[in-house]
Amino acid sequence: MRPETEAELAEFVAGLNGPVRIAGGGTRGIVGAEPVLSVAGLSGITLYEPGALTLVARAGTPVAEVEAALEAEGQQLAFEPMDHRELLGTTGEPTIGGVVAANISGPRRIQAGACRDFLLGVRYVDGLGQVIKNGGRVMKNVTGYDLVKLMAGSWGTLGVLSEVSLKVLPKSETQLTLAIGVADTRAAVDLMSTALKSPYEVSGAAYAPADGQVLLRIEGFADSVAYRIDRLRESLGGECIEMANSVTRWADLRDVRAFRDIDGDVWRLSVKPSDAPGIAERISADQTLFDWGGGLIWALMPKGTDLRARLGQFEGHATLVRASAQTMGELGRFQPENTRIKALTRAFRQKFDPRSVFNPGLMG
Repeated sequence: MRPETEAELAEFVAGLNGPVRIAGGGTRGIVGAEPVLSVAGLSGITLYEPGALTLVARAGTPVAEVEAALEAEGQQLAFEPMDHRELLGTTGEPTIGGVVAANISGPRRIQAGACRDFLLGVRYVDGLGQVIKNGGRVMKNVTGYDLVKLMAGSWGTLGVLSEVSLKVLPKSETQLTLAIGVADTRAAVDLMSTALKSPYEVSGAAYAPADGQVLLRIEGFADSVAYRIDRLRESLGGECIEMANSVTRWADLRDVRAFRDIDGDVWRLSVKPSDAPGIAERISADQTLFDWGGGLIWALMPKGTDLRARLGQFEGHATLVRASAQTMGELGRFQPENTRIKALTRAFRQKFDPRSVFNPGLMG
């Protein structure tokens, strides 16, 4: 099923006799036995006003098309969405609807915010085939319920996105990265915390144990970046990575390319940065990678490992990103919800998708 218009999408959904799996570019590793309802046919930028920092695009629009349009005007998606293709070995083109549906956000989240923070409005089709519009094209739109934020990160379980409206930001003139040798995770997290509390506006703070380096990114106008990187280096030490190599290093971190050719399951843990060193010790991963100042841990584990059981109770959540279909089925992709949250989730899904036709079983 590949509708070409929002009206066709609504007609498809209204006529469904069973569950479907919603897909855009098919790059995020969501698989299942259900027929695929693809939004790839709903493509194209419908409005772009650089002066107003606003872009509206149909859900199936390739991210590359959006980024090319923004690049031509010296602008960007500030939340820096990850591309999963190398990590997961998938093909196709990531879509802007998929980015929103999964709330995909990269290293700059610690400074700029997540995808949902830049989402101004959505259009989507609910489980009864009704077209719903919420939000608008300006930041100060507060009418009605904020379904915009609810749809971001719902992974297509509440409705099928047909169009999204996003705030964009100017692209930085330059960037530099400070690389600092660090011996262990606890020292690395402490160092990243110190840098993020500094007045130098660090836009990326990551630690790669395999390299033994903390990376701290500074972005902005060239003179300001040079001044801030020098002050940061004076207080913390380290060596400066120039712009070209800096861009490459952060793209590698964003897409977790260090794990792409290595066998094993890949987990994504969202935790309090101060808890990261202890959690890393408890999981005993083959490899780890820390982003968001320690708030995001990527862990490479032996195939079939139940990381959640090994970890036990903790404040945060663990998402299984890459594994065999059998392991994914046994362990589940997302962190199990507690009783109260599960009841709330079911109530929302019943309201938005009363026939349970969208991505059944994906989120419990």
